Amino acid sequence: MELVITEKVLQGIVNFKRGNYEKHRQLFEELRDTQKPHTLFITCSDSRIDPNMLTGTLPGELFIIRNVANIVPPYRENAEYAATTSAIEYSVQVLGVENIIVCGHSHCGGCAASLEPEKEMEVLPHTKKWLELIQPVKDRIQQDYPEESQQVKTWMMEKMNVVEQLGNLMTYPYIYKRVFAGKLALGGWYYIIGSGEVYIYDRKTGQFCLGNEC
Repeated sequence: MELVITEKVLQGIVNFKRGNYEKHRQLFEELRDTQKPHTLFITCSDSRIDPNMLTGTLPGELFIIRNVANIVPPYRENAEYAATTSAIEYSVQVLGVENIIVCGHSHCGGCAASLEPEKEMEVLPHTKKWLELIQPVKDRIQQDYPEESQQVKTWMMEKMNVVEQLGNLMTYPYIYKRVFAGKLALGGWYYIIGSGEVYIYDRKTGQFCLGNEC
């Protein structure tokens, strides 16, 4: 199986050079020395999500952060190796993105795992630690909707998690400053894998509405 996957990936490289690269040769030549993405796109590492395909964008337009359950750690200064935090910092402070989108999705394994008993996560210690960041969302769901099924709780978790991460973004001083100066816009999306629909969070109503109906 590993050999088959390797051959497919290598052939993909050849096909890219002959196909999409040649089609957009001028764009890639322009991107060689610089980039000016307009949007920071924060989404899950889930293999079923393709940010550029979802948004219809070309290379150079999106600065993309992917991690388990599209989490934004609250702002803090410490000596840890902070991959997500450093990427946010670079995209806003250096590249000057104009938008930040947090895109959650249906059937999210990270959100589902966060609702499992702790003993179920013992074999995934690093994932378990990472998911502690969305413990507040889990606690609210367990407290407010104790009788709901696990499926419904997961669905609610996926959406509420997007809103939680938008709140976490506002703990970054440089993001807070830019948002209130009208120089940076934040948005929350919820993508349904099976239907291709994207719901957008409306701060005024506190609800998600279908993209073309907002």
